[in-house]
Amino acid sequence: MSTQSDYAGRVATVGTRCGTRTRRAALTAAVLATSLAVSLTAGCSRRGRDDDRAPQHMPAPAQPTTVSPASAPPVTAAGQPLAVKIDNAPAARPQTGLEAADVVYAEQVEGGLSRLMAVFATRLPAAVGPVRSARESDLELLRQFDRPALAFSGAQRSLLPLIGRAPLWAQSPDRAPAAYFRGAGRRAPHNLYLRPSRLLSAAPGRAALTTGFGYGPAPSFGGIPTASRTVHYPAARFTFTWSPARGRWLVAMDGTPAVTTGGTRVAAATVVVQYVRIHASRYHDALGNHTPYTETVGAGTAEVLRDGRSFAASWSRPAATGGTTFTAADGRRMNFAAGPVWVVLTPEQ
Repeated sequence: MSTQSDYAGRVATVGTRCGTRTRRAALTAAVLATSLAVSLTAGCSRRGRDDDRAPQHMPAPAQPTTVSPASAPPVTAAGQPLAVKIDNAPAARPQTGLEAADVVYAEQVEGGLSRLMAVFATRLPAAVGPVRSARESDLELLRQFDRPALAFSGAQRSLLPLIGRAPLWAQSPDRAPAAYFRGAGRRAPHNLYLRPSRLLSAAPGRAALTTGFGYGPAPSFGGIPTASRTVHYPAARFTFTWSPARGRWLVAMDGTPAVTTGGTRVAAATVVVQYVRIHASRYHDALGNHTPYTETVGAGTAEVLRDGRSFAASWSRPAATGGTTFTAADGRRMNFAAGPVWVVLTPEQ
């Protein structure tokens, strides 16, 4: 493109002041148009990247609408649960809608921090978030479910083809812009929220929770009375404190009680500390930190907290297409208490 001084030299040959003004106006318009085009191109080039460094700005949706058959996920016998990748950085708290989740998975991400995967089947909250980006190991974890809907803010460009081929209904803001909105009072990327009713017309029901978990009475023997249990990641920690009055484990994250934006204290009926193998994946963030890959297929040990007691257990998931079963010390199925389950995927010891 010619510089402004070159252009000034050319307009000097024009005989009239009117012509000079006209050409200057044309140059100004051209510069503005070029700047706008560069800005838009840069914005488009960020789409598809991990939103941790390049947040996507989506327009706020209008009033909720009914999901049309053309946009809804394929119907199966069990129905599709909704899995939402939820931010767990301090700037993202308090979260929204977490109290309605049937299962919450806590997983380690870059820098030793934590992130949550909340699964909804029995009820859908009005809003969930903040929503964040997907990781490679999420795809293996979610194969326990029958083509779940996955809500996530984005992913690294090289990971997008894997997400596209996975047996799930991937719904990022690029795919379903009307389902997402930016909340007030927070800065991106900690302000992206989902309206579940824009993805699923109704909660699919408990049959969609094909996790392999068993529910029922606690083992008749064993178990250590436990008032509180803390699980550490390199740069994060979860604490679960038994509340006899509520019959629940009250959740705290990094030493702070977990309370939703609606004022509800987050609690679990059962907490599972599942020891798994975690290793570096082939992906990394913008700072060069390798993304951890959490293996959820295989077998290992676990600790199950329920009814104010801690039970030693083992877990098994022989194939990615099946759920995860837990076995008590006596060799029988380890039952969970009725209610929300938190599974903390912890590096094996």
